[in-house]
Amino acid sequence: MRFSLKITIFQGVQTPEEGTLVGYGALIEGFQLPMPFPEQLAIISTKRRSYSSKKWKVFSNRNTFDDTLYKHLVFALKYEGVNLLFFKKLFEQLQEKEITELLQIEPTGQYSRKIWFLYEWLQQKQLNIPDLTIKNFVPLLDEKIQFAVKGTRSKRHKIINNLPGTVDFCPLIFKTEKLEAYIKTNLSDQKNTFLNSIHKDVLQRASSFLLLKDSKASFTIEGENPTNNRATRWGKAIGQAGEKELNIEELIRLQQIVIENSRFTKMGLRTEGGFVGEHDRSTGEPIPDHISAKQQNLEHLLNGLIAANAIMQEQDYDAVLAATAIAFGFVFIHPFTDGNGRIHRYLIHHILAKKEFTKQGVIFPVSASILDHINDYRKVLENYSHPLLDYIQYKETTNHNVEVTNQTIDFYRYFDATKQAEFLYDCVFDTLERVIPEEVNYLQNYDEFKKYLDNNFEMPDKTVAMLVRFLEQNKGVLSKRALKKEFSILKEREVKAIEDNFKTIFYEV
Repeated sequence: MRFSLKITIFQGVQTPEEGTLVGYGALIEGFQLPMPFPEQLAIISTKRRSYSSKKWKVFSNRNTFDDTLYKHLVFALKYEGVNLLFFKKLFEQLQEKEITELLQIEPTGQYSRKIWFLYEWLQQKQLNIPDLTIKNFVPLLDEKIQFAVKGTRSKRHKIINNLPGTVDFCPLIFKTEKLEAYIKTNLSDQKNTFLNSIHKDVLQRASSFLLLKDSKASFTIEGENPTNNRATRWGKAIGQAGEKELNIEELIRLQQIVIENSRFTKMGLRTEGGFVGEHDRSTGEPIPDHISAKQQNLEHLLNGLIAANAIMQEQDYDAVLAATAIAFGFVFIHPFTDGNGRIHRYLIHHILAKKEFTKQGVIFPVSASILDHINDYRKVLENYSHPLLDYIQYKETTNHNVEVTNQTIDFYRYFDATKQAEFLYDCVFDTLERVIPEEVNYLQNYDEFKKYLDNNFEMPDKTVAMLVRFLEQNKGVLSKRALKKEFSILKEREVKAIEDNFKTIFYEV
């Protein structure tokens, strides 16, 4: 079978120049594997130059190799990293005999060993090949390309399995300039330095406000406008993030907190299909933007997610990357009929707290930043969901739901979470640089303005709060209605002094 293709356009996308499609792209096309293509594809140029663009890695013609399955696999592993979904789909098409013959080409070579390990790990079956007796071990993931854990040694294959997950759930994240820059800045230490500079009383009050702000933001993202009681109840749960161990029972408990009125919602793990999207207004036919994991796979996937979380708890694995894999993995699985989005964002809090990126009791209101970047949030969700729609087969049920008819479990356990990680780090950075300082600054300004009012007018706290609210609503000026009613007792010069002080304290830098 031939795999290499000369292309200038592929899958509707223009290449930077004419080149030969190689690696994962060539093999997915050649075998017609039922899976989306990777975010970035590789071509070999006719010229002696190498460079990258958003969608393409262009390699010099010095990288030209024989057009065989083995050589394409070696190229992919060497330059494109490990793609677990690809290997799972490929191994389902090849016979054991074909795999065994493939591995005999370079039986002790590092790429043969990687392919061998991946086959036995993904397929959960052992080939009729004796254990290796050589001494040197090679890591499965190349840490110049993808983020990895320390891992465990497979003596049989002489491979260090440094995958940040298990066979039941293992998203991977590529190293990008943005992610490496964020990790080097050590945002957690920056946050602690900033928080330590704030007076304890102000910090405690800020944490309370931020907790409610984050809770309300999480509901708003779902298009809901909760009562203060409901938002406070969910905020209290967020404030306890990191305290309890993550398991299915805990996820169900969180759903029961999120869903205030469960009369119309079937609680617990779904017992039927699920999707996110709309219904046709005339026929009721589902129009999915995202199709959830099959109900038969939910327990298996969640147990895999929980086991992967335990692996990513190791100290050296970055907290934000771990939060990305678990929280986005959860929302892609979508195990509940309702409440998935809020629990997904709770999981970000949980893992950041568990890995001590944030201190327990000091809320890190990432949902508020997500809400402020809602279009980017939708894009990173769609970046995962939309390419899969072409590979998930379903039929409409009598109640206008979806019933998935093909095997889809691998789509939810082996995915590229790089875009989601970059987005989450953007939000974490924004939370540290803008959201928390804005709240702290507001409280400090409020205290200063209240001190001025106490010294000059001896206003009760409730009156101060009402005055500040009115001034905020009217850009530092009391409305005619307020002057006629609540603050009619104030003289004109007093009103002018109050407005001037408010503007000086709150608006002047």
